[in-house]
This record gives sequence, structure tokens and C-alpha cells, in this order.
Amino acid sequence: MSQDSKVKTTESSSSAPPKARKLLPVLDPSGDYYYWWLNTMVFPVMYNLIIVVCRACFPDLQRYYLVAWLVLDCTSDLLYLLDIVVRFHTGFLEQGILVVDKGRISSRYVCTWSFFLDLASLLPTEVAYVSLGPHTPTTLRLNRFLRVPRPFEAFDRMETCTVHPNAFRIAKLMLYVFAVIHWNSCLYFALSRYLGFGSDAWVYPDPVQPGFEQLRRQYLYSFYFSTLILTTVGDTPLSDREEEYLFMVGDFLPAVMGFTTIMGSMSSVIYNMNTADAAFYPDHALVKKYMKLHCVNRRLQRRVMDWYQHLQINKKMTNEVAILQHLPERLRAEVAVSVHLPTLSRVRIFQNCEAGLLEELVLKLQPQTYSPGKHIGRKGDTGREMYIIQEGQPAVVADDGVTRYAVPGAGLYCGEISIINIKGNMSGNRRTANIKSLGYSDLFCLSKEDLQEVLSEYPQAQAVMEEKGREILLTMNKLDVNAEAAETALQEATEAQLRGLDQQLDDLQTRFARLLAELESRALKIAYRIERQEWQTQEWPMPEELAEADHEGKPGEGTSKDGEGRAGQEGPPSPEGPHGHSPDPHHQLNPEL
Repeated sequence: MSQDSKVKTTESSSSAPPKARKLLPVLDPSGDYYYWWLNTMVFPVMYNLIIVVCRACFPDLQRYYLVAWLVLDCTSDLLYLLDIVVRFHTGFLEQGILVVDKGRISSRYVCTWSFFLDLASLLPTEVAYVSLGPHTPTTLRLNRFLRVPRPFEAFDRMETCTVHPNAFRIAKLMLYVFAVIHWNSCLYFALSRYLGFGSDAWVYPDPVQPGFEQLRRQYLYSFYFSTLILTTVGDTPLSDREEEYLFMVGDFLPAVMGFTTIMGSMSSVIYNMNTADAAFYPDHALVKKYMKLHCVNRRLQRRVMDWYQHLQINKKMTNEVAILQHLPERLRAEVAVSVHLPTLSRVRIFQNCEAGLLEELVLKLQPQTYSPGKHIGRKGDTGREMYIIQEGQPAVVADDGVTRYAVPGAGLYCGEISIINIKGNMSGNRRTANIKSLGYSDLFCLSKEDLQEVLSEYPQAQAVMEEKGREILLTMNKLDVNAEAAETALQEATEAQLRGLDQQLDDLQTRFARLLAELESRALKIAYRIERQEWQTQEWPMPEELAEADHEGKPGEGTSKDGEGRAGQEGPPSPEGPHGHSPDPHHQLNPEL
């Protein structure tokens, strides 16, 4: 779309009167209002698909409830008309921008096949009731079936929006099966009436028999008979007439195809469910097979299986990054922030940090689950990550693993000092306590490498965090101020040496550039000399550019330190000699040679 059309669209949408825009707004096809309107249109279309054919094949149904059908017909026609109005006020995307110009929307809708189908579905075919009578079979309303694409569009939107897509797919499949059997049962009853009720064992029994005159019995018998045919169960009476044979063959062929379609759809739903479970929870079958092949002891196998069972029962996820990997980076960050930012903001060392830093750190959090009795960290180990407690009770224990010093709860953290390189840290970035999981503990892990990667882009935040870490170490009496000052002085001296080396490197580069320029100048000078000597030893005249260069004295040669510049400017002696006199004629070359 050109820039002028964009401006025109914006101007037309902004110049519209506010009252008209409020009365007839332009709907966004991806918005909620349009979504709920699609759901509303499912009812009138399904009413025509299910009820109209039933009224056409069961005359008693049309006759007994005539007033109700007339009211429902008018209501569905009114909704059909409103649907056309909604189509004229539904925007569309062009170059990723929603077009709200009603003129362009209308012209685009009128040029599509949907407009003609919608108009054909609203043709007033009921006018024939005036001459044929209201009890006429409702085949006159078959043009209402042209709105079938609307329910399919609504079903696609529902499947995307629902939180249970697999259950919705199964329900949609069952609806399709019911609609097919319903239509087939109506056609079976109509064929039986055409051939004559009770004329043979295949058709519907004669309504004169007790019980078979009821409308409910007629429909249920036809529905049951159609179910037997379409499910290929068999157990149906033998056909005696050609019409019956044709009906059975016409049912068996779609029945086989429908059966395979249903089986394929169910297999697809089951596969999607298994795939979703595999995406959320790790596959234990491979681990179980690995332990069995390597003859791992049963006690350890039981612990591993208990860990997997805990994840499955309590719906714990350990691979959030893989689940959200297909989202755009910014959208993935927003989802992670909404889930984990309150937990990360509880850590004292991260409080009052920049919002961008916290968003980057949230994407680095890795959920981990520890089983009962598992050590999260041991005293003296090098700290490579910090932990934030989400759920559970990890305890600070003594070296014997039994005596408990403290039991931090949810929202607390440990190991935050070990992942920051703080000068003067007496613990040397090592664990100062043993942390053991009493039960199943769900933690968030933040590695030292991830933190350093993020802090490299936020130097000011890094300084603030190091200052907070020093304050925490001072309160714990684990900060050596003298060692910190010595390390700071050593770092400053190292930086000064690095700056001196950088300056020396710059000087060497400058001198190398000068030498390279002088070398190129001398090479050019030698090339001029050689070419001039070649032309002087031949009988052809010297080219103008060489002569001009010779008269100009070869620029750049005067910069030499050893006087070669002056010699180059003077050049070799001319044929007249250095003092302007002609040389001895005996020394001149014969031109004929």
C-alpha cells in the first residue's frame, strides 16, 4: 500500500463523525466482539442445517409446531441480515495495518464470493408459502445452507482461543458425526415414505401399527437405522429394490471414508495430547531404559521414578525455555516477567535495579526440583549459581546433615553473594553452609555466567549490585577491607599498565604507517626512473606524462633524509652536459644505430 493510501485511510477514519463511529463501529477481525458474533452465528446456521431438513422429511414435525418454526425462521433470517451488516463493518489488514475506512471495506466485501452467497442465502423463498400453503415441506429454505462457512470460521477461532483444544476437537468431531447421521436418517425416512411404509422389511414400518405413528418413534428408528449403516455394523434388513440398493451403497462408501477420517482424527488428538505432555514434562521412558541397560541399583531407580512422578502429579515444569521458544523475544520476556518477576524482586541484592536488567534476568531463571534428602549446596563448594525458593523447605544443616540451623521458606534465597565477584570476599565465592532439601523443593536457579552476561550490558547496575553485596558481607563480617583496597590498587595498576601498552601500540602503529608511506613513495620514484631511462634509450619520443613528471621533479622525492630527494629532482645529466654545453660529438650515439 502506498503512502498516499495510508494517509487517506487515516484521514478518512479520523474525519468520521464520532456519533456515527459510535453507532456503527468498525470491528477488528481478531477482536473479541467479532469473535462473539461468530459464536452467535453458529446457532442460526446450525438451526437451518439440522431442523430444516428434518421438517422437510417429517411432515408431522412441520405441522405440529408451525408457529414455533415461523418465529425461529424469522429470527434466523434477521440474524442473517445482521451478519451482512457486520460484514460491511469488519475491517481487514493491509500491510499489517487495520483498515477502518468503511468505503474500502464495503467495496472489498462486495467484490468477494461471500457477498453473493450471503445475498443468495437471504432470498425470500418463503413467499411461495402464500400460494402453496404454510404446511408445505421446507425445501424452500435450502438456500439458507449457503452460510455454512460461518460456523467453520467460528470453530477455528474457538479452537485457537479455548484452553482445552483437544476436548474441543473431539466435541466438534462428534457434532459432525451427529449431523451426518441426522441427515441420513431424514433421507431414509423420506425414501421409506416414497417407497411406501411397511412395503418390505427394509423401509420404515407402517405407521398404522401401534407405536410407530409417534413422531419421536419415527425419528429414533430412522436415526438408529442410519447409525447401523454408517458405522458399518451391519445387522440391517436385506434390500429388495433398486432404490434400497443404491441407498445402501451410497451410505457404505462415505461410511468407510468417514470411519477412517474419525480414526485419523482421534489418533491426531491423542498424538497432540502426548506431544503436549512431552513438551511440558520430561520423558522418563528414555531415562528408565538407560538405567536398566546400565544395571543401576533399584534404590536409585526408585528415586528417579519418584522424582518424575512428582513432576507429573503436581504439574511441575522444568523446560519453560523450550515451551516459550517460539514466541517473539519481547513477548517471551513479558510472559516471563508476569510469572517470575515478583519472585526475583524479593531478592535483596536485585532490589532497586533497572527494569531492563530484571527483565533480562527473568529470562535466565531455570526452574529446578530437588527430591527429599538431596543436597542443594555443600559447604566449601564453589558457588556457580544462586537459588530462589519457590516452594518447599530447604534447610541449612550442619556437616552431619542432621542438625538444622534454619529452615527458610518460600520467597527466600541463598547463594546470591557467590555469583558476584566482590573484592575482599573472605569466603572466596565458596559456599559457607550446607543446604539440604527436606521434602520436594521447587527452586529457581540463576547461574553466574548468565548474570555476568546480563551485567556486561548494564555496568551501572553491576556497580550498584557489587556495593549491595559489600554491605551484606560487612554485616556478616566476611569482607576484608584491606584485601579489598589492595585488590583495588592492583587492579588500578593493571589498568594503568594496559593503558600504557595501548599507547605504545598506537605509537608503533603510527610509525609503521609512516614507514609504509615512505616505502610506497620510494617505490614510485624508482618506477619513474626506470621508465624514463627506458624511453631515453629508444628512438621514440618520451610520453607527455613522463616528461611532465620529469620537469616537475617527481613530487615526494625531496622528503628523503640522505639527499636522494635532491638527486632525484636534478635527474641524470642531460645530453648538453651538466653545464649546458654540448658533449663531445665523438661520444654521441649514431641515430642510424
